[in-house]
Amino acid sequence: MNPDTDLKERRERLVQSLVSSGVLRDKRVIEAMLKVPREEFIPEILREQAYVDTPLHIGYGQTISAPHMVAIMCQELALKSGQKVLEIGTGSGYHAAVTAETISTAPNEIEVQVFSLEIIKELVSFAKNSLQRTGYRNLVKVIEADGSQGYIEEAPFDRIYATAASPRVPPPLINQLKPNGILIIPVGEVGFFQELLKVEKNSSWEITTTRLGGVAFVPMRGKHGFKS
Repeated sequence: MNPDTDLKERRERLVQSLVSSGVLRDKRVIEAMLKVPREEFIPEILREQAYVDTPLHIGYGQTISAPHMVAIMCQELALKSGQKVLEIGTGSGYHAAVTAETISTAPNEIEVQVFSLEIIKELVSFAKNSLQRTGYRNLVKVIEADGSQGYIEEAPFDRIYATAASPRVPPPLINQLKPNGILIIPVGEVGFFQELLKVEKNSSWEITTTRLGGVAFVPMRGKHGFKS
C-alpha cells in the first residue's frame, strides 16, 4: 500500500473513533481534521505515529497536542467562518492549520485568519515550513513573540486559545478578546494538575469562566507565563 494512502486511512479511522466516542461532534471540525495531514507537522522519525491519539515530542521540550485535545479546544471555541483567531504557542503548526481549515470561508482563501505566536525560534521555522508545505501559509501568520502578552498589533480577536499552560490567565489575553469572544487556556502548575478554562466575555465586557477538566500541557514561557 502507498504510505500516503495508509496514513490517510489511519487519519480517517482516528477521526471516526473520536466521532464514535462523542469527542468530535462539530461537522466543520470533523472535516478539518480529516483534511489536515498531522504527519506533516511532526519530525519524520515519528511519521508512523501521526494518528496515535497522544501528544508527540517535536523537539525543544515541546509537544504537538493529542488529536482529541485539538478537537475539544476547536469545538469549545465555537469556531465560525471569517473569525480572527489568536493562537498562543504555534509548536509545529498543526493546531493552527486545523483552526484555519475550520474557519476558512473558501477553498482558495488567501487572507490571514489565524495569528500564531511562538517564543522558540526553531519552532517558528519548523511551523512555517510545515504550513507552507501543506498549503496553510496564507491563512496562518506565525510570529516569533512572547505569546503571554498577546498580539496587540492585530487585536482584538474573536477567539484566542493557548497550547501551553499558564500559572493564571494572562490579563493581556482577556483585554485583547472581543466582546462575545471566547478564550481557551490551560491554567495550573508545571508538572502538576492543570485545568482547561473557557473564558467568555459578553457584550458588556463581563467575564465568565467555565472549567472544562484536567489537562497536562507544557508550560507557557514569557512575561505572564512561568519564569523558568
